[in-house]
Formats: sequence, C-alpha cells, structure tokens
Amino acid sequence: MIGEIMDEKDIAVKIIDLKKRYRLGVIGGGTLQGDIQSWLARLRGKDDPNSKLGSKAVSSNETFLALDGINLTIRKGERLGIIGHNGAGKSTLLKIFSRVTAPTEGKIYIDGRVSSMLEVGTGFHEELTGRENIYLNGAILGMNRSEVDSKIDQIIEFSECAKFIDTPVKRYSSGMYVKLAFAVAAHLDADILVMDEVLAVGDMKFQQKCLGKMSDVSQEEGKTVLYVSHNMNTIRQLCDRCIVLDHGKLVYDGEVEDAIALYADIRRGDKSSRVDLRDAKRYRSVATMRDLSFTSISFPDKEINEFTDDETVRAVVEIESDIDIPQARLRFGFFDMYDRKIASCVCPDAGAVKKGSNTVQLNISFKGLVSGTYRAEMIAFSSNEFGTVKEHDIITEGFFFDVTAKGSDFEWNALRWGSVRLPDMEKTQF
Repeated sequence: MIGEIMDEKDIAVKIIDLKKRYRLGVIGGGTLQGDIQSWLARLRGKDDPNSKLGSKAVSSNETFLALDGINLTIRKGERLGIIGHNGAGKSTLLKIFSRVTAPTEGKIYIDGRVSSMLEVGTGFHEELTGRENIYLNGAILGMNRSEVDSKIDQIIEFSECAKFIDTPVKRYSSGMYVKLAFAVAAHLDADILVMDEVLAVGDMKFQQKCLGKMSDVSQEEGKTVLYVSHNMNTIRQLCDRCIVLDHGKLVYDGEVEDAIALYADIRRGDKSSRVDLRDAKRYRSVATMRDLSFTSISFPDKEINEFTDDETVRAVVEIESDIDIPQARLRFGFFDMYDRKIASCVCPDAGAVKKGSNTVQLNISFKGLVSGTYRAEMIAFSSNEFGTVKEHDIITEGFFFDVTAKGSDFEWNALRWGSVRLPDMEKTQF
C-alpha cells in the first residue's frame, strides 16, 4: 500500500514491514499461443518448447524475497544514503519509493511529490528534444506549463546542455543524458529526490556540482534526498544519515561512518586464504560469454589474507578454459573499501593455458600500498600478433585482503595521486 502521511508533519516517508517478492524464471511467453504451448508441455511433463536452448527450467512457484520486512522513517530535509552489496535490495526499495513497482506486503506512506533518477535517461522520450523532455517531466510531476517556464532557464544553465537543448535526446551522449536528467530532477517542484547510482556516468566536476546542489536543496528548501551509491566518498560528502541493506534486510540505520564501516565488513567477509571464484561477480561483458574462467585463488602460506607491504606473497590461481591460449596474461587491480582504485599489477606472461583445468602460481608484491583493507579485481587477457587485446574473464570482487604498511600511517589520496603500478607478478613453478 502506498499512501499519504496524515499526522506527523515532519515525516517525508514512513515504511512499515515492507516486503517485495519476485517470482523466478520467465513468467510468460509473450503471446497467448506461446503460453498455451508452455502450459501443455508442463502438463505432459515435457520440455518447454519456448525455453531458450541450454537454459535451466525454474519452477513457476519459486520466489525470491528482494526486501524482507523493512521498517524505516525518513524525515523531511534528511539526506539519506542507502548502501549495500549488489542484490541487497537497494534499487528495489527506490523503485517502490518511485511507484515503479508496488510492495508485496507492508505499507509505505509518502508525503509530497517524488522526482526519480533510477537510471540514465529515466522519464525521457528519445524522440523529443531536451526542452520538450523538460516539459514532459514537469507534467509527470503534476506541474503546469507556467510552473515549468519559471524553472526552465535554471535547468538549462545547470545542465550545461544549452547548445543541444533543442536536439532530440536520442543523439545525446550518456553524460549529456545524466546532466539534463539530474538538472530536471533537482530543479522541478518535487519534495523528495531519489537518486540511484546515476552520477557515476558524469565527469568528476559535474558530480561535485550535483552533490552540492542536492545538499543545497535539502538544507535551503527542505527537500528530502534518497541516494544510492557504491562510491563511499560521495555518500560521506552528501549524506547526514545512512542505512545498510544486506540480502533484503535493514541491518543498520544511523551514522554515516559507522554504516560505511559495517558495509566494508560485510563485503570483505572472512578474508579466507582460499576463495572460490566460480560464482564471483563478473563484468557484464564476460558474464555469460566467456571462454575462460577463474575458479579459485589461494594463498597457501597464509591462514587468512593479511599481508605486509614488504613481503612477497605466493598465490595459486586455478583456471578452467574452453580454448587453448598460447600466452595468457593476468592483471590485478586493487581498490580500497571506498571503491577508489589504488594500484594494479600485471603478470605479463602467465604461460600457455590449455583447454581444461590449469594452475598458475604467482609471486605478488604489495610494496607501495598503505595500511588498509582492499578488494582485488582479477582480469585474464591475451593479445594477438596485431596487438589486439581480448579479455577472457573479469572478476570485480576476486578476493579481499588487509595490508599492514610498516612505518606508514597515512591514507591514500586517490584524487591527487591516482593509482600506482606495483611490481610485476612473477610466474613460478611448483
């Protein structure tokens, strides 16, 4: 149920025992004929003739609980950060805020107009110009033409798209989409701004401009801001309160720094010295169409992944390949717990990878890292005689580890120093 708050005037949003359940698998075939064919096949115990080749059948009764009993009160003028791992329920919660989807159980009360940016170009019609889309978004919020007229100059100036404002938005770059969409969301007459990881597309200067604008509209105009991001720096900079979601549950609600610390603990897990990578999160480009897969990484000389900056660590990487690769290469990228890239290292020659199971042993040096907890991105790639690079597998969260830097107690300034190139990883023999 989505309704209006009747009593407490300083509350913008109130959520009571909110649950959202999705049914797994394909719900319908897209046509009545296809649905009847699928139903008859299931009735006879046969394979679905409309299922994709190689796909695993999922029972229509199997469900997934994306949100599990959320209780939350958000007051007017608050800037609430919402963080959690992928699949924690953040985007589902924002979709319910924005009335894109309805809750399965529970109630949510909203006081005021909601302006949302759930993805790049939300609410835009690509055949309309930028100017026309501003009026369209205003109409969706219930504003009349004169109300939009009073704001349109501010919107165009803030968006930095004045030169292209009468061009159809289908010709805009993703960055221009974000600039105009954010300008529309921030300036039109909405009481609650809902932002879901959209600023990641814009350049750094525009990100800071947007963060400043959201802070201003909250403090000066009393607007409520709900902001989802994996960038902990922007969460820290904008929000005065933060919640942490984990597998659909609200596990923390309070101070920003404490929320970030808890999120870091959830992400890094137990720092086991052996990590199974078969179900690890991968980049979309290789998630389903890869010809090689990292299956595990282990550090045989360690009980847990805690290293010092002056030691060389032995790592064993297990790889399963569908093809022969004459000369494979590996690259690891190291990110701190605020998702800032701190360093990288390369194994320029991991040797030949044969079809089937392979084991590569590496020596890794962490010299140059400061003390802290890190996330490792793992990439397997190769290049042909023309220098064309092919990425075979990319894991975004390969393993987590702690580094103790002897004689160093400062924090890496990623904005000023960028990321460093660590010594090359050396392949060794067993």
